[in-house]
Amino acid sequence: MKTHLVSLVFLFFSLAEGLHPKCDTQDHGSNLQVFHIYSPCSPFKPSKPLSWEEDLLQTQAKDQARLQYLSSLVAKKSVVPIASGRQIVQSPTYIVRAKIGTPPQTMLMAMDTSNDAALLPCSGCLGCSSSVFDNAKSTTFKALGCQAGQCKQVPNPTCDGSACIFNMTYGGSSIAANLSQDTITLATDPVPSYTFGCLQKTTGNSVPPQGLLGLGRGPLSLLSQTQNWYQSTFSYCLPSFRSLNFSGSLRLGPVGQPLRIKYTPLLKNPRRPSLYFVNLIGIRVGRKIVDVPPSDLAFNPTTGSGTIIDSGTVFTRLVATAYVAVRDEFRRRVRVTNVTSLGGFDTCYTVPIVAPTITFMFAGMNVTLPQDNLLIHSTAGSITCLAMASAPENVNSVLNVIANMQQQNHRVLFDVPNSRLGVARELCT
Repeated sequence: MKTHLVSLVFLFFSLAEGLHPKCDTQDHGSNLQVFHIYSPCSPFKPSKPLSWEEDLLQTQAKDQARLQYLSSLVAKKSVVPIASGRQIVQSPTYIVRAKIGTPPQTMLMAMDTSNDAALLPCSGCLGCSSSVFDNAKSTTFKALGCQAGQCKQVPNPTCDGSACIFNMTYGGSSIAANLSQDTITLATDPVPSYTFGCLQKTTGNSVPPQGLLGLGRGPLSLLSQTQNWYQSTFSYCLPSFRSLNFSGSLRLGPVGQPLRIKYTPLLKNPRRPSLYFVNLIGIRVGRKIVDVPPSDLAFNPTTGSGTIIDSGTVFTRLVATAYVAVRDEFRRRVRVTNVTSLGGFDTCYTVPIVAPTITFMFAGMNVTLPQDNLLIHSTAGSITCLAMASAPENVNSVLNVIANMQQQNHRVLFDVPNSRLGVARELCT
């Protein structure tokens, strides 16, 4: 053993001094042979000598691949605080703190699981709020040209000189944005060269005041752009919209997700590829499954109908037949005859009520909602309404939307690689 150790030490120092051991076939009492990669005896020696520049470039390329591998190991988990935008930016959405650019500028961006590209109000934007990202002050900001591959992934791209500009509608707003890149940091993970829309003009008031973070399934979403970091997996717990602080959380990556959670399959709809479809097969009010034709709830990729989970819509909307069945059974169980309406809510009460639970029955999973997820109260507390409504009579009337009020204080897990969505009760208010 001592002889082997002395031989190895001698070999090490010989190599360090640029000397090469003799290439003999004797094993000196051991089967272990150690060669420097560029030793004449090495089986890994290049077929022709590498120049200093080639050697350096090869080493650099291997280092880059190694760093990407290490990043994929250590950056699989990131926790980003969530707050109700109603109290902080006077918006009904849920917001996260994001740092954009170099030096970083903090923006309170709305989470949107049904949108792909992030949108940021940039300096000089017409119709935007006063809180904008000053892109001129960021040393890492870059406007993308028409030749960029991402320009083909945005709706209605056009070219103004060399810049890639796109136009789209968002809610009731029309926007124009320059396709851009900069570093975005959520929690402690900086994502360099993140592609987003730098807003130049907006009409209407649907766009959240400090922009939005797209969590959809498309190529420009956070999910796709950070696939090497977070492996297309995230979850969130939305606090009560009355909460005044960042008590909710957005967990990025598969590490740290709940182990005890029920799942339902995630479905893909080619007509609406960015949305998270699930299979809603029934609805129960109290202990009674309401009478809804299965075809009115069924997932149909041909027509685009079905049920989605959405963080940007506030109140759940159900197709007319499903909503009427739920509403009528809800009223029957409340047993208060004086039913009034308030705006778009048609089941409101001016006296205290005890509401039944409502259970969404998905394939493989039931989600039962308590009163806090079902009732909305007027500011004075004199009116209480069922916080659901019928889908509007337009092209989206075939779509059921499970909205953010019904998701409050639940952990909702989007596990895209395994095509499943999980839900578990979790108090994060």
